[in-house]
Amino acid sequence: MEFISAEKLESLGDWETLTRWIFDSHDTAKPLLKDLLMQQDGRGWFTRTAWSADGDLGLKSVTVFPENTELDPPRPSINGAFLLFDGKTGETSAVLDGAALTVWKTIGDSLLGARLLARHSSKTLLVVGSGTIASRIAPAYLSIFPAIEHVMIWNRTAARAEALAENLADQLSVKVEAVSDLQRAVAQADIISCSTMTVEPILRGEWVKPGTHVDLIGAFRVDMREADDALLQKGSLYVDMRESTIGEIGELIIPMETGVISESDVLADFYDLAGDEIKGFRENKDEITIFKNGGGAHLDLMTAKYFFARSQNVS
Repeated sequence: MEFISAEKLESLGDWETLTRWIFDSHDTAKPLLKDLLMQQDGRGWFTRTAWSADGDLGLKSVTVFPENTELDPPRPSINGAFLLFDGKTGETSAVLDGAALTVWKTIGDSLLGARLLARHSSKTLLVVGSGTIASRIAPAYLSIFPAIEHVMIWNRTAARAEALAENLADQLSVKVEAVSDLQRAVAQADIISCSTMTVEPILRGEWVKPGTHVDLIGAFRVDMREADDALLQKGSLYVDMRESTIGEIGELIIPMETGVISESDVLADFYDLAGDEIKGFRENKDEITIFKNGGGAHLDLMTAKYFFARSQNVS
């Protein structure tokens, strides 16, 4: 059994090969999934399991303790581990750092959605949020979309947006700035990646210009939304997996319950789009595309298998 630390994950991974791996992994039957969520005093404990059609199994158990960032010294708010099991023998193949794996899984999921749906000539990226995932979005997108030349960061707390923008400006060879006017930033963006903890929608359809790709990462609970009704009606809606998004997360549950959209408005998931090539599914340059990142356990399993395979190749 191998242990793959957060540091080793960082040394092994790259976004291009990960998105290709995730895409290729969908060219099979859908897996069995089961999740458990427990919450107490503002803390959360998520356990997600997946049994893939090719036999391999995975379990991720992660704790979310938001107050950890206020400790002295501060500690990560998300901690956990992923267990990868061999589908032939049931033996444990590897244990992977759960928090680091979640970052790679989550962003890899959204990047694949963007590769399939966004205009590859996109020049302006807006990142909404400034947390752990949001802090990694811009470098990841730039590795897949080399035409991007302007990155904007918005957060409810302006100081956090400014700190992230300053940090990214030192890393990236493009213009990076914190912005205070979300409406104006949305209107300028070619790609919008939203990774927040908001309950009430903060992205409004009336702000989004033709041709924009909207990547919705947050809203993982049944009471959470990032996009308003107008945006969901205005854009072409895709998800990573129907079974882990429809009826599971507020971004879709709430507007479906009120009749704003229906299940038929979800045009496709990755299993529908999988094939020999990662080709674009955008109808035209003016189409607004929306990708809802559900981040199910099957994606954790796919990502864990990616890192385990790369670890074996370099060992």
